[in-house]
Amino acid sequence: MYGIVNINPFKKNRKGVKKVREEDRRSREAWREMAVDIGCEILGSLILAVTTYNVALYAEFPMTGFSGIAMILYRLFQVPMGLSTILLNIPVAFLCAKLIGRRFLVKSFRCMVISSFMLDYLAPLLPVYQGDRMVAALITGSVGALGYAMIYVRGSSTGGSDFINMAVKAVRPHVNLGTIAFLSDVGIILAGGVIFRDLDGIVYGMIINLLFAVVVDKVILGMNAGMVALIVTEHGKMVTEEVDRCCMRGSTILKAEGGYQYKKKDVVMVAGSNKDIYQVQRRIREVEPKAFMIIMDSHEVHGEGFRITRVAGG
Repeated sequence: MYGIVNINPFKKNRKGVKKVREEDRRSREAWREMAVDIGCEILGSLILAVTTYNVALYAEFPMTGFSGIAMILYRLFQVPMGLSTILLNIPVAFLCAKLIGRRFLVKSFRCMVISSFMLDYLAPLLPVYQGDRMVAALITGSVGALGYAMIYVRGSSTGGSDFINMAVKAVRPHVNLGTIAFLSDVGIILAGGVIFRDLDGIVYGMIINLLFAVVVDKVILGMNAGMVALIVTEHGKMVTEEVDRCCMRGSTILKAEGGYQYKKKDVVMVAGSNKDIYQVQRRIREVEPKAFMIIMDSHEVHGEGFRITRVAGG
């Protein structure tokens, strides 16, 4: 007896077409991600080049990081800052490569080349700020930190002390990136102030360093930040339904007991953006006025429904 073999050539072709489409989609997403990365690196590097060359250099601040060392070499020997930054980066990059990861290293070298080009060739074409030193310090610290943050949130860096900072972050992930940068840069600021005998410059350099630490942390943590509401109620199911209805956020019911009359209570925990939690607060006040609410800031929210911005990805 001969069996009947059902051969359907189109089934195999459909699988092949589906696989090709999936590969095309992933390729487009990869190119899109790379385009965004490069765009942020170009804009962030431009901001850093302008604040470093056109503001800080002419105000004669002892700057932070390898930019500070490059600035010292420029003021002493007229060595181009972009070139000296690249030369200083090479040995540090090889020493930190295992900790920071190959992908981060490659992206950082690309960003380093972009920022060095802008520092040596584009920034000198632009006008310089020659006003008050305190104003220059505030511009350098706040605006320059935005440039760093734009680069950091795309998993890249300008190299130099960033390699050291990211390596420390990889080993001690609980330490804030801005705090690591602040501690690593204090020595460079002091060295610059001592070499050029500029006590005021040390003070301004510390102000810039502090602004870098605060602004970078606020921007990076702000990408993942949110708020958490804890709602103590006797009607947990109703509260969770209202939360879902008003802002489409999931919630968690925790079982609790009152500390005075020992009555059974529900604690509904909700994480969301400032707008989400405001809507929850307003809605719960309407439908459950007896509920007890605690609203707190959250530095980072991880999980489904939340987009996480990472730095120093390997």
